[in-house]
Amino acid sequence: MLPPTPSQTVGPYYGTALPFPGGGDLAPPGHPGAVTLHGHVYDGEGTPVPDALLEFWQAAPDGSLAGAPGSLRRDGRAFTGFARVPTCRDGHYALHTLLPGGVPYLALCVLARGLDHHLFTRVYVTEPPGDPLLSALPPERRATLLARPEPGQRNTYRFDVKLQGEDETVFLDYGAGRYGNGSGRNQG
Repeated sequence: MLPPTPSQTVGPYYGTALPFPGGGDLAPPGHPGAVTLHGHVYDGEGTPVPDALLEFWQAAPDGSLAGAPGSLRRDGRAFTGFARVPTCRDGHYALHTLLPGGVPYLALCVLARGLDHHLFTRVYVTEPPGDPLLSALPPERRATLLARPEPGQRNTYRFDVKLQGEDETVFLDYGAGRYGNGSGRNQG
């Protein structure tokens, strides 16, 4: 029996093959319920990460979780529930979507250079009372999962991802059933 192969850091090779045109456009063009979620990805020193890849999964507005087949589907008739968005040179990303029904959040997976494993978190557009995850966190950590409405911009929310350091985003460790940080060292 051979030992498992150790993990290697993520990327930067995905930046040329995995993004696809319109990958951040889940909402049909001109849909009246469309919202924009945008922000930056920052490393532990607060420097923007120019080559991160963000994958979003979410429920449809009616609360269904199945989504339509095909992540590249852009015919405006079906909601796939999946988006893949790269960051720009300044670490910025933008997602155009519809608010999920049934659950108050979008699931987010972060892939970036230097990470041994991709990171999972949630993006809450509103803070629902009694949410088990948010209720388990102290207020200052809870704030790292909340998107904030952009002042003066209708249906636009900001959510920054901080991979380490002060105000680090809460990342989820599904295997251990706990909440951890981006480095995987400080879980609990």
